[in-house]
Order: sequence, then C-alpha cells, then structure tokens
Amino acid sequence: MTRTAAQIGAGLEAARAARPITSGSRIHVVGAAGAGASAAAWLAARAGAVVTGCDPGAPSPYTAALDALDVAVADHHDPAHVARDGQALVDRVAVTKALTAVAPDHPELQAAQAAGLRLEAWQQVVADAAASQGGRLIAVAGTHGKSTSAGWLVALLTAAGRDPGAFVGALLAPELTDGPPATARWGRGSAFVVEADEYAGNFDAYRPDIAVLLNAEWDHPDVFLDEDAVLDTFRDWLLAPGAQERVVVANVADRGVARLVERLPVGAMGVRRVVRVGLLDDGDPSSGHTSRPEDGLDLVGRSLPGARLVLDGPALTAAGASGPLEVALALPGRHNAANALCVAAAALEAGLTAEELAAHLGGFRGVGRRMEVKGEPRGVLVLDDYGHHPTAIAATLAAVRETYPGRPVWAVYEPLTYHRTAAMVPAFADVLATADHAVIADIWAGRDPDTTITSAAALAEAIGARTTRTATAPGSVEVTAEHLAARVRPGDVVLVMGGGRSYVIAERLVTLLSEGG
Repeated sequence: MTRTAAQIGAGLEAARAARPITSGSRIHVVGAAGAGASAAAWLAARAGAVVTGCDPGAPSPYTAALDALDVAVADHHDPAHVARDGQALVDRVAVTKALTAVAPDHPELQAAQAAGLRLEAWQQVVADAAASQGGRLIAVAGTHGKSTSAGWLVALLTAAGRDPGAFVGALLAPELTDGPPATARWGRGSAFVVEADEYAGNFDAYRPDIAVLLNAEWDHPDVFLDEDAVLDTFRDWLLAPGAQERVVVANVADRGVARLVERLPVGAMGVRRVVRVGLLDDGDPSSGHTSRPEDGLDLVGRSLPGARLVLDGPALTAAGASGPLEVALALPGRHNAANALCVAAAALEAGLTAEELAAHLGGFRGVGRRMEVKGEPRGVLVLDDYGHHPTAIAATLAAVRETYPGRPVWAVYEPLTYHRTAAMVPAFADVLATADHAVIADIWAGRDPDTTITSAAALAEAIGARTTRTATAPGSVEVTAEHLAARVRPGDVVLVMGGGRSYVIAERLVTLLSEGG
C-alpha cells in the first residue's frame, strides 16, 4: 500500500523558495545523526546559525563533523529541546521524514508546534544554506549513483578551483571538507551541488539551475506505485517554478530517463535546454559504436576495458577540445563510466573547460561506503557499500568481479526497509544468488510502520531456491559479523551492502579477523 508525500511528511510545511539563513538564528535538527540531516545542521552552522540536534542514533559516522563545529547532538528526543512552558527555545525546527513517517505525533514535534514553531524538512535548511552561499544550484538526481556522482562533481569543481558548496549523501574526504569527513562542504564559489532524492518530495526544496538525471526506475514502493509514478514525480520537480531557466543534463541511454525526457516540454513553458548524454557501447571496442551526429547526443561516452572512458561530442568541442578525450577512471564498473559521463556534462555546463576536465575527471576515488575498502585482515578483503536496490547491487557485484577476478565473493546484505524488500524479493534473490555466498542480516526498518510483511529469512530462502550455494540469515548486524568471521577464508572478498547499520558488519568483521590473527 502506497502513501502520499503529505502522509510521509505529516506536519511538515510545504517546500518553498530558498532564502539565506539569518546569522545567529537558532535551528534545531531532529534526526541529526543521519547522513542528510547532519549535513543540514553542519551547513546551517557554517552559515552562522546557532545549531542543536538530537537523534537516538547518535553518535554516528556523520556526527564527528558536527562535533568539530561544537554542534551538540543529544542521543535522545525531548520536548525540552525546542520549548519550555510553551515558549519556543529555537527559531526553526528541521525534521527527518524517517520520524514523521512513523510518529507524526511525536512529543518533541508536538511541543514545537504548540510553541508556534513550524516544522520543515531538513532539505529546506540545505536549500537555504545554498542560498546563503549564492551561485548556481546543481542538483544530481536519479534512482542510483547520486552520492557518487554528486561527490565526483564536487571533487572535480574543487580541483578546478571553483570552490563549490555541497550536500552529498555520503561522507566526503577531509581534503574536500577542510575538516573531518562530512556530508557537506562550505564554499565561496559560484556553484552549490546537492544530492536530490525523489522520495516523498525530498527534492522539492531544491530549485536547481542545472539538474542532472543519472537514471530513473521503480524504487520506494511505499510511495511509488510503478515506474510511471516515479517519472511523473521527476517531471513535476523539473517543471517547478523557475523551470524555464533550467538546464537538464539527461543520461538518455537509460531507458527511464529517455522516457522522462519525452515528457518534458522544452522552451518558454518548460526547461530551457536538455543536454543529452549517453554511453553508446558495452565496453567492447569491436562493437563498432562511434559518436554520430544522428545520435542527437551532446556528449558521447565509450566505456573501454581497464576503467577507461572516451568522451566526444559537441559539448566537448564547445569547451575547447580538438577531438575525443580519453580518461582513465579510478572507479571501476560501467555504471561509474555512466556516472562520470554525467558529471563531465554537468561540469562543462558549469563552465569548466575540456582541458580542466582532462586534468581532473579521472582523479576522483569515491565517497564513503561506495565499494570502500575497510581492510584485508588474514587475507580477507572487506568492502563496505551503500547498495540497497537490485540494480545497484548487480552493478556493484559486477564491479567487484572485475576488480578482484577469481576471488570468491560473499554478498552480505542488510535489507533497507521492509516495504522495499517485500516488493522486490524476486529481484533481490536473483542478483544475490550470483554471489558465491549470500548472507542476509536483519532488515533495517527505517521509516516502516509495518515490520511483519517479510523477513531476512524469507529473502535468504528465496536466494537458496535459486542456487546451490549457501544463503543464510544469522540475525543482527553484530551477529552477522560474528557469523562471517567464523566462515570466511583467505582470498575471500566480503562485500557488505545496505543503508541502515550495515557498516557495523564491515567494521566489526575487520576487528574480529584482526584480533583472531
């Protein structure tokens, strides 16, 4: 059963046009230990606000950056965070929809409203922080690859001296944040990059000058009935106020994006221009695909073996290139070649030259929790990844096989939300059954109100029905790490995936293997 964006975000104000954050204003962020809400708190503090936060999940990998700014994040909810005796203690309250989706009548939220405070999604604070910096807003959207591509664009613009601000839904390296790893960056340049999530109106606060569409397919079955509903949401966002000035970078090699572009009016009543990009081949140089004017692409990519990407097309020529450009990428996988192509097109649209693109596109080494190497104790390579959709998992497994050929692969997955898992059990089972071993940790409920509709054991059983290899469901993330430590062998590659607390599996497994060595 699907719910509307209004039901998911019950009690939250509608998204509005961004306005700069007032210096000294008091902002409280509910859910500040999460990847996105922590960025809102961090950016608000850098913009001059006095910021507090709370989250039962604190501390988390995202709160170290807030500690460095002396932003206090309480490890519990409490009405006293926002009001006392009916009097407001803060000026603004930003909230994660993970709370409103399951507890819209939460006492802390009720106390804020009783004190006359309006509740807003944390994305509104990010948009206001972008307005505080000024410059062009660049939003990176799509079902998969948003964090990697947004982080890639931030790194590229930074290396080229553009000093962008940013919100990215994964940790950026210290060299990009000038401090601890964080999901945000404060800049003084003419660009601000945001990761724009389609779930339940999350991206509605972002009114970008440049919108990047990586891909589009069905996800979030609790709010989207089918792929058409997803495409309609993207279209409505792109045609929001100011759309006539908007440039859309569209990966039309993706079926969903191609369908979406067909629905976009271009001109006075729609977006101003669509920059069409796409990979034309499957990585085999003998396929015969080349850049052809009749393809109608502004930027063409060819993915070659060895993580090489060849770029060509009118957009590159306009940026000063005298011919095709070949770049060696640090990130493996054809999906990352597609991400790089979209990043390149957005960077060119933001003003980078072909020379700057050639110098800096290949240097990006990724963001946190995207095939991140956690260690190789006792000869067991442990990788941590955010993959939580069948398509993303398939792409990551393919990249792991390409990068570590011949090594047995353990696919370890903590399913993200019951509704997604229940709706996609066959697809998850199909892709996870391709690993040498599959291990399913307990499902991370997140914003789910119903935790009875499926289970980790049900997914493991479906995997087992598709393969003669092992598929188990040991229990919690802690128990899963212990289960793995007793079974992995030197030479194995353990790919841990998920969006909840799956990172604990990777970290604890490395510790257990190191201690046992």
